[in-house]
Amino acid sequence: QVQLVESGGGLVQTGGSLRLSCAAAGRTFSDGIIAWFRQAPGKEREFVAGISGSSGITDYADSVKGRFTISRANARNTVHLQMNSLKPEETAVYYCAASDQRRLLVRTDRNHYAYWGQGTQVTVSS
Repeated sequence: QVQLVESGGGLVQTGGSLRLSCAAAGRTFSDGIIAWFRQAPGKEREFVAGISGSSGITDYADSVKGRFTISRANARNTVHLQMNSLKPEETAVYYCAASDQRRLLVRTDRNHYAYWGQGTQVTVSS
């Protein structure tokens, strides 16, 4: 059984930082993609960042470029998302998603990902 377990969410002030982690178990994603999406109340789930295990290539939503950094560790089945300079509008549930299909480039379409975590709440206070 595949499990993606997120951790690291919480409450932070505007301009603060958080580090999210996603640990995958039950399947290897060493050549696939692990990504982060987020969903704010009343909004669509949107792509935030992703990393390809086969190429190491990363991709980010324009709104987070320069502030967020995604990285992989532990034989590439664990992913971290370092979030700096957080804004109130980034308050959302953050989801880890994974695909075991070998891709060199990150896919931003959520339909590409077959496996999802339960989500972790990130709240940025103003």
